Amino acid sequence: MTTRAEAPPEVEQLLDVFKALANPVRLRILGWLRDPEKNFLEQRGAMVVEEGVCVTHIQEKAGLAQSTVSAYMASLQRAGLVRATRLGKWTHYRRDEERIARIVEILGHSL
Repeated sequence: MTTRAEAPPEVEQLLDVFKALANPVRLRILGWLRDPEKNFLEQRGAMVVEEGVCVTHIQEKAGLAQSTVSAYMASLQRAGLVRATRLGKWTHYRRDEERIARIVEILGHSL
């Protein structure tokens, strides 16, 4: 049996992704970011830019504290599922579609 310490790098990456997606709110946020125009237009003043969705709009839609949403987004970013861009004092997030496609490919070959 392979332990985490002995796991190949690709399997290590999958473990980080699974940890990030194990939380239903993080999974929901990633789903919202798949179609930001549809999912964030109802947010007051929301503007989806090329760099992504402002964390304040994600927070408002999720109905959670800013610190909680920031921690959730950091987890998704560490797993390589989203990219963050700083615009002034605000952080915007978007999905990393290339990385997500690679994760799906690795998963397909690992199972």
